[in-house]
This record gives sequence, C-alpha cells and structure tokens, in this order.
Amino acid sequence: MAEKEGSTRRILVTGGSGLVGKAIERIVNEGEKRPDETWIFLSSRDGDLTNTAETKAVFEKHRPTHIIHLAAMVGGLFRNLKYNLDFWRNNVHINDNILHCAYEYGVQKVVSCLSTCIFPDKTSYPIDETMIHNGPPHHSNFGYSYAKRMIDVQNRGYHEQHGCMFTAVIPTNVFGPFDNYNIEDGHVLPGLIHKAYLAKKNGTPLNIWGTGKPRRQFIYSLDLAQLFIWVLREYKEIDPIILSVGEEDEVSIKEAAESIVECMDFKGEVIFDTSKSDGQFKKTASNSKLKKYLPEFRFTPFKQAIKESCDWFVANYDIARK
Repeated sequence: MAEKEGSTRRILVTGGSGLVGKAIERIVNEGEKRPDETWIFLSSRDGDLTNTAETKAVFEKHRPTHIIHLAAMVGGLFRNLKYNLDFWRNNVHINDNILHCAYEYGVQKVVSCLSTCIFPDKTSYPIDETMIHNGPPHHSNFGYSYAKRMIDVQNRGYHEQHGCMFTAVIPTNVFGPFDNYNIEDGHVLPGLIHKAYLAKKNGTPLNIWGTGKPRRQFIYSLDLAQLFIWVLREYKEIDPIILSVGEEDEVSIKEAAESIVECMDFKGEVIFDTSKSDGQFKKTASNSKLKKYLPEFRFTPFKQAIKESCDWFVANYDIARK
C-alpha cells in the first residue's frame, strides 16, 4: 500500500454532495488543490453504496488512490429514535463495501468519518479517542453509533491483516452551507435556522424542541474541510482523531438559538417546548490530540460561522435540502 513518488492522486469523496463533501469541494476549488491531485465528488446518484456490485462499479470507473468516506445514512435525534435498525443495516453495508473495495483495489489511504455520538453514554468528560468502545452508546441512536464504531474495528483489522492505511476522524457537531435543513429529520442548528426563517416570514413564534440546556461543540464545515484534507495528506495513525473546537467553546442549544435569532434578525417570541426530548445532555470532547499536531489552527468564531450559514440558507432557500 506504499505511495509511489510522483504519482497522481485520484481522491474519491463519497457523500460528496452533502454538508462536509460540499465544504471540501469548496476548499479544494479555492486553492487547496495540488497539481498532482484529481478530486472526484460522488453523490448518491452515482451509485447505491449499500449495494456491493454498484460500489465495485464506482471503483472500476474511478480507480481511486485515496478516499474520504463521508457517505452515510444520517439524521437527527427523532429520525434515529424511529429507525435504529435501518441506520445500523444501511451504514454497515455502506462501510463494509467501501472499505473492502478499497482493500481489493489497492487504495493507498482511506479517511472515514465517525461522530462523537458513538461514544459511551455513561462516561467521564472530556471524551477522547481511547474511549470509543468503553460502553454502550446513547439508546436514542444505537444503530448509527454501533455501525460507525465498526469502522474503527475494520480499520484496525485491515491494517493488521493486510497493512492497509485506513483511519478515521471524529468531528463534533458539524454545520454550515449545504446542510440538511429538514425540521423533522435534520440536526439541531440547520433545523433552528429553518424554523427561524419560517417564523420570521410568517410572523409566528419560534418553537424550539427541548429545554435548550444540552451543550455541544459545533464545528463549521469549512474548518472541518481543511482538517480533513490535512488528515488525508499528513496524518499517519490508524487510531482515529477527534476534530473539534476546544472544550471552552462548547455552547448550549439555548445560546446557539440566540445566535441564530440575532443573525436572522428575528424579533418574535421564542418558546422552548419542554415536552420534547433533549437527547444527550453533553458529549464534551477533548481536542488535545489535534492541538498537538496543529497547535496554530484557528477555528472560525461561532457567531461568524452561524452568520455565514444563515446568510447562505436565506440566499439559497429554493435549492437548500429541506
């Protein structure tokens, strides 16, 4: 699996039309692309990655040397609660197909995307990369969480048995342009942005599910894109790495909502519907490993990133996923 000097890299990004894929594409197109790199961004229209034959056809067509694996069945808290089995089965099929094809086709490096929701529900904080398998994940999304954990298991297996350079990153809560703004099934920030847009347009209260007390570390998709490219080029460990803002930058859902209200210039009433579930109260992650590697990396300030995300949604309302 050693890299040949002077050879051209063909970098395949699965899930290339999603939130993180679009951010990587933007960073690459804005000057990060190197002369020896060809970037290929796949969307679900290019093949069903739960299907082994279709996945092999993608590899036959593109012959990648490197992969950033983002494709997954994803959803917010309420969709996970309803479809845990589907999240497990679909993601296990996707991940197994991608990693085994990568092995069969001699791919030099794969960087897969995990999530902080895969960590044990009952744990000490902050969580770090060594704690993934220390206990069951939160019951609300056990299907997705266990499927994602298995990527770490497979990475180790492919490395030990076949010498493959397969690794993974663990971002905290990602947001930014090209997010899924579906109010029922999306994640918290894009859902709130969409709700605030509609409440402002219709002159109705902004209804926020839950108490607003849970705390999260949010990472802007364009920051994450830069870090993904660094991991692909420079990171040499099989063990995963958490990509996150620091513990000191954790914010409550209420604080995040207040930032969105301000950026959307919403002047109406804000109501917290405490009959709705909060999910996990916190899942604070340590980014000390990242800081050791990249001590000078500067994240986009949260309010600036929220403003850019709100502005993108308003300007692209007709084409935004919702």
